[in-house]
Amino acid sequence: MSEHETGGCLCGKVRFTTHGPLREVVFCHCSQCRRQSGLYFAATSIPADRLTLEGEAEITWFAASDFARRGFCGTCGTLLFWKPNDEPRYAILAGAFDRPECLHPGHHICTAGRPRFYAIGDGLPQYPGDGPGVVTAAG
Repeated sequence: MSEHETGGCLCGKVRFTTHGPLREVVFCHCSQCRRQSGLYFAATSIPADRLTLEGEAEITWFAASDFARRGFCGTCGTLLFWKPNDEPRYAILAGAFDRPECLHPGHHICTAGRPRFYAIGDGLPQYPGDGPGVVTAAG
């Protein structure tokens, strides 16, 4: 992984650059992530002071709970961020990176909410609620 990774939305109005190491990708199977994304979230995380945003005015924020907000491009609808209210960090959707191969898988969380029409077969650790170092509204 390089010290700086870039990414953005489908239409290009929102761009971001990360500065420094990223957390492993956490796969969240909670009902909120399922409803917003169509299946589950796959996201890394970085402290807010290590993220540079371009086109920030184009981001629409939606609070699905009192715990966090979800950010997406207001023009093309690309899912970009999950931001806890009480922590200075951003979770960034893995698919929004220009080079998603820079990311490494970690574990699955909130698997108790996983729809039964698919199985998790990648061998990564699975947690029925929150996982190690990850707290969610669903946890």
